[in-house]
Amino acid sequence: MTRAPGAAPVGQRAGAAPGPRAEGSLPRRRRLVLGVVLLIVAAPLLAAQAGDDSPARPLRVCADPDNLPFSNERGEGFENKLAELVARELGTAVAYTWWPDRRGFIGNTLRVGRCDVVMGVPNGYELVRWTRPYYRSTYVFVSAREGEFHVRSWDDPVLGRARIGVVAGTPPGDALVRKGLIRNVVSYRLTIDLTAEHPGQIVEDVAAGRIDVAIVWGPIAGYFAQKQRVPLDVVPVPALPELPVPLTYEISMGVRRPDVERQRTLDEILDRQQAEVSKILLAYGVPTVAGPLVRKPEEIKRGVVGERYQQ
Repeated sequence: MTRAPGAAPVGQRAGAAPGPRAEGSLPRRRRLVLGVVLLIVAAPLLAAQAGDDSPARPLRVCADPDNLPFSNERGEGFENKLAELVARELGTAVAYTWWPDRRGFIGNTLRVGRCDVVMGVPNGYELVRWTRPYYRSTYVFVSAREGEFHVRSWDDPVLGRARIGVVAGTPPGDALVRKGLIRNVVSYRLTIDLTAEHPGQIVEDVAAGRIDVAIVWGPIAGYFAQKQRVPLDVVPVPALPELPVPLTYEISMGVRRPDVERQRTLDEILDRQQAEVSKILLAYGVPTVAGPLVRKPEEIKRGVVGERYQQ
């Protein structure tokens, strides 16, 4: 609005004579405008500086709370240790969402945004965007070192008279069907009652003499075998070309399918820290299979390692 004729200038009492302006000073209105401009220019810089001091977003991981050797709530699994390694590289901490490793694990956790990373999925698994693999393992024969069932191949004659422990629904079961050994199988459930069972039960039963041989996923076998009082042999199973699913798997980390940037960040960390990753796996007795660890976007691995991999 235009000031009325004879009104006092802004900031001056009515009836007072205008005072002299200091040399080099700016009118108050211009000073106010300049101050606003400086604040607008400085705001992004101040925000960036404040951001540098703010804590990094945590590494949000979905994991099973009671599934050694992979993970548990006390952080004792090798996937817990790998998550801590990744978090340190990112300058942050791990924040877990716990969910049982059952059918629907991915659909109920990663895909609905409860977390950003799952620490172990097969390389090429179609429900996630997978990183480059950080280890390759296999199913193994487990037998007592001092016993008579030293199995090294699917055609070993001792299998014909052995009690063979197999987890139902896993590839070794198919192999034994093809070898005509299904009558020798002692079946263990894939989905277990944790109040009465645990994943290492099949290995403990070999040590106790309740079964003669177990054919089980390598990380489970290696971890629980080293905890038994009876020395056990852990021997990788040979390939079986006629089997429709593989017996050896490359294991990656998984993120949501559109999350390209996170996948690349994890790949960079795995490249830098592969030696440390290998130390962690060795400490847990994980049997690994030699060969290049390369992300294979064209390959979809199938077969059952755990029910987390099923939608």
